[in-house]
Amino acid sequence: MHRGAGPAFRWARKMASSGPEPQILVQYLVLRKDLSQAPFSWPAGALVAQACHAATAALHIHRDHPHTAAYLQDLGRMRKVVLEAADERALKDLAETLQQKNVDHMLWLEQPENIATCIALRPYPKEEVNQYLKKYRLFK
Repeated sequence: MHRGAGPAFRWARKMASSGPEPQILVQYLVLRKDLSQAPFSWPAGALVAQACHAATAALHIHRDHPHTAAYLQDLGRMRKVVLEAADERALKDLAETLQQKNVDHMLWLEQPENIATCIALRPYPKEEVNQYLKKYRLFK
């Protein structure tokens, strides 16, 4: 029977590791909740696609930033958090705030309708951006 490593073992392994722990980077996405509800009633797959488009675009646009490079270097440690905005106005207000605060992000516009659907930030340490996102809940 396999048992998890005890606290003493984990502490010793941490002390023996070479160098500091890598910085935890998170890519935040904020997706419009109203698109899943009437009168829009978009299927779940369409909403997931919007988040994927925004995330991919943000990573591509900011691919030369050291945080993005570090995030993509270890694919097994990638972290994403998907939050919900009530509607298009809330999403655009967040985009404006992020722009004013110089937070790198991508506001995805679905074409040809030109509908704002999702915001994706480039990967950030959560401490740097959580002040702008704390009022948004996890997407359900």
